Amino acid sequence: MPCERKPMRYGHSEGHTEVCFDDSGKFIVTCGNDGDVRIWESLDDDDPKFITVGEKAFSLALRNGKLVTASSNNTVQIHTFPDGDPDGILTRFTTNATHVTFNSSGSRVAAGSSDFMVKVVDVSDSSQQKTLRGHEAPVLSVAFDPKDDFLASASCDGSVVVWNIEEQTQAISWPLLQKTNDVSNAKSLCRLSWQPGTGKFLAVPVEMKVHLYERGSWDHVSNLSDDLLTQPINVVAWSPCGRFLAAGSVGGSMTVWDVNSKVCVERQKHEKGFTVCSLSWNPSGSQIAYTDTEGCLGMLDGFSSSTTDTNKQVPVKKTAKDYDDLFDDDDDRLMDEGLSDTNSPVKKPVAADDDDDDDFLMPATGRVRNRGAILDDENSLDTGSLRLGQDKFGDDDDAGSTVEPTAAPLVPLRPVYEGPMPTPPQRAFQPGSTPAHLTHRFMMWNSVGIVRGYNDELDNAIDVEFHDSAVHHAMHLTNSLGHTMADLSQEAVLLACPSTDELASKLQCLHFSSWDTNKEWMVDLPQGEDVKALCLGQGWAAVATNTLMLRMFSIGGVQREIFSLPGPVVCMSGHGEQLLIVYHRATGFDGDQALGVQLLQFSRRRRQIINGEPLPLSHKSHLSWLGFTAEGTPCYVDSDGVVRMLNRTLGNTWTPVCNTRETCKSKSDHYWVVGVHENPQQLRCIPCKGSRFPPTLPRPAVAILPFKLPLCQTSTEKGQMEEQFWRSALFHNHYSFLSSSGYEINEDGQNQSQKEQQELLMKMFALSCKLEREFRCVELAELMTQNVVTLAIKYASRSRRMVLAQRLSEIALEKANQIQEEEREEEEPEYSSYRRTSGYSGCVQVLGSGKPSSSSGQPRVTNILDNMTSSKKSTPLSGSAGKQNKTPVLKPLAPRPKTKVSPSANLLKIETSQPKTGFQLWLEENRKNIIADNPDLEETEIIKEAMGKFRTLSAEERLSWTERAKGQSGDAADVKKRKRAEGGEDVENKNENTEADENSAKKKKSLDPSSKLSVFAFNKN
Repeated sequence: MPCERKPMRYGHSEGHTEVCFDDSGKFIVTCGNDGDVRIWESLDDDDPKFITVGEKAFSLALRNGKLVTASSNNTVQIHTFPDGDPDGILTRFTTNATHVTFNSSGSRVAAGSSDFMVKVVDVSDSSQQKTLRGHEAPVLSVAFDPKDDFLASASCDGSVVVWNIEEQTQAISWPLLQKTNDVSNAKSLCRLSWQPGTGKFLAVPVEMKVHLYERGSWDHVSNLSDDLLTQPINVVAWSPCGRFLAAGSVGGSMTVWDVNSKVCVERQKHEKGFTVCSLSWNPSGSQIAYTDTEGCLGMLDGFSSSTTDTNKQVPVKKTAKDYDDLFDDDDDRLMDEGLSDTNSPVKKPVAADDDDDDDFLMPATGRVRNRGAILDDENSLDTGSLRLGQDKFGDDDDAGSTVEPTAAPLVPLRPVYEGPMPTPPQRAFQPGSTPAHLTHRFMMWNSVGIVRGYNDELDNAIDVEFHDSAVHHAMHLTNSLGHTMADLSQEAVLLACPSTDELASKLQCLHFSSWDTNKEWMVDLPQGEDVKALCLGQGWAAVATNTLMLRMFSIGGVQREIFSLPGPVVCMSGHGEQLLIVYHRATGFDGDQALGVQLLQFSRRRRQIINGEPLPLSHKSHLSWLGFTAEGTPCYVDSDGVVRMLNRTLGNTWTPVCNTRETCKSKSDHYWVVGVHENPQQLRCIPCKGSRFPPTLPRPAVAILPFKLPLCQTSTEKGQMEEQFWRSALFHNHYSFLSSSGYEINEDGQNQSQKEQQELLMKMFALSCKLEREFRCVELAELMTQNVVTLAIKYASRSRRMVLAQRLSEIALEKANQIQEEEREEEEPEYSSYRRTSGYSGCVQVLGSGKPSSSSGQPRVTNILDNMTSSKKSTPLSGSAGKQNKTPVLKPLAPRPKTKVSPSANLLKIETSQPKTGFQLWLEENRKNIIADNPDLEETEIIKEAMGKFRTLSAEERLSWTERAKGQSGDAADVKKRKRAEGGEDVENKNENTEADENSAKKKKSLDPSSKLSVFAFNKN
């Protein structure tokens, strides 16, 4: 019996939960520990209607448009269905009722209670009650005989009793269960069930078996068991046809037996192993809904209905038609190989009839592991693939319903898919909107405002409200076109509606920021093309359609670029000049969605930043929100509540920054994200109790959640500081992105963020020193700026860690050289442009810095232990933290104001700037090789290529080139000395330090620790 186990979904708060179908099978109705009854149109219904019946709801029953519930106020209430209007109280107990059920006609309700009593009440006249007394402990369950003569009940006193309703006496009592003092302590709920129709059998779950008792004689006729059941059975339920019996156990196992053959035809396991506390068959017989003790709702789908007359005989020749597609609908579960010969369906004669082809059952949990063992001769049949109806196997004494096995044809073996099953792709949606089927819904909630849609008997309209009324006043629009999608920006409102038989899909834009009088435009999409997603940016609008097309428009209505998407769109979001698109790149498997993401930037240099990379999601989750932070960083949220943000400094990877589920009080609660801010760090969202999205009224309150990177051991001091540092680094990446995109940035905020990060590094450094983790200290120093490394050296020297201080001095020296090289790289393009326009082909020294050209590639040296004060560099970004994202600028820099000088002064300046740096000397010797490798490069590109190659050299090699350059610049050295003397410095001491610095690379190992500490000093000017 192949069936599909649907993914579980949260229905109620943690605790006992019950489920049933309505008479038509259209609705699933559940009740739970939160006191609500929820009415689901399907398992995928994200907005079930709910009725609050009390603080807790223990049981429910539904028949003929009447909904009966047992609640915590000791009453059994009745409501109309599906409206949910209260219709009175049927009966009361002295304690809470534990189970309620309807009879087959829906005219009477039976209820068992913790006060040991069972009551039978007429629905039409609640004064007509019968009270059945005799149990000595709380009642576990009650079940009506289909003929309305008997009522069965189970109790914590260990007995199962069959009552004669009219006489209010016990017909029979069996001591079958373990005694307990309360329902909450019972090993099993022992939910009884009568066979529908004739009521021939009463099914009683006892430990790991189901006992079948015959009506009338009350004989124990047989047991249904399964070798794989290891936990007590909690609940049993008959199929509507009376042919199959389903059972759910404490351990989460769900088993379906064919009662006639006593064969297990289906096995399923709860995806998390929770206790199954309620089962209900769909009246069509095609589905089983079940709930667990965690408040979750699940479904087994794909059972075949068995409603046709099974007593008809068919000719043997028709059997071949029935077995043509034996394994087409086979599933991927394993069959129990422990069936005995007497129970094996292979050994039994087979009945055939003209049943509907949809009657498809398997005699075990799924596929036979070794088909050859069964299909080994022409007289064997794999009954796991037979089309079965009621009594198709027939009882052994029913000779008229059998056919000779020799008449069966050979079964063709076909390849069977063994892998994971594909996941249905999620539908396209608008981030920040609630489901479109709601009459009152949010069409958009973002950082600009709120768009609400109303579609009821009174009105079909759209309200637009702005968070900042200075942007625009609130608007009320008549929704005559039936718009279902919307987006809102500082410039416009964008609306779209699907196509109909008569009208095309339309795009409407209200450009309220326009300076002319015409503030509205509309576009009809081509026939057969429907809008699936839309978004607004700065000066543009984008629309994705069902034809895998993305259409761009200007904000004034001019059609712009159009391009094809790699797959069906899921959602889009825009911010400034950025467009983020998520689409289905492939079919997902095993519950996962296979989504791809594209990030485009519409600046002057239009480019695609992310090109079809897979979008990471949590296992078995889907995308629930997509957008940008207020600062322009892409981020998204999946259905498991994990928020991920783009890390531009790590190759455009996605970093999880928050898990909203960690702050939810109940598993049925969720957070609906409406905005993300990086500075200050805020996740703005709306708490939703018992649902995934909020109602429009009353107006939801926005909550602010903190961010937290999922690092290890964040409860320790080290883990906390590591999390704070990397979170600060991630959330301040937007400064470099905005700066590179041409936006003005808040330098105070940027400096503050760098200061915060360096302070955290210094704290981690001090902690590592205390723990005597010197290697870790050096690793932390690599992340520091040169100024903070100086403080780290001071801390290490005062802690008497001279080896560590020496290591740090080497890092300080390397950072100083790195800063000089980066400054030189930034100035090189400006110089090369100047050289081409001025005609001085021999001038290699970079000009325009406004400072004397005394750069020799080697820092000035002083004893840092004598003078630990550090002056602030004039450049705004100091150290590796500020330079790590900066690439060489290959366009001329903005011209600086210059004072008028005479031509002779210019000549003098050019002559005195002749000394070369190590990089220039290396470039002269390697220029031919670079041009030979790249003959098409221009001058600026040659310099850029040379910079990259020079940077790959080791520190010693770069130092040797610098020394060679100094050896060729004696005159420049004299100029350097004179200028230093003018500055009031001691020339002789500086020369001595310079000579020591020149030889430091060769003599490092021979120096004592005190002399080594003088090496890391450097000149910041």
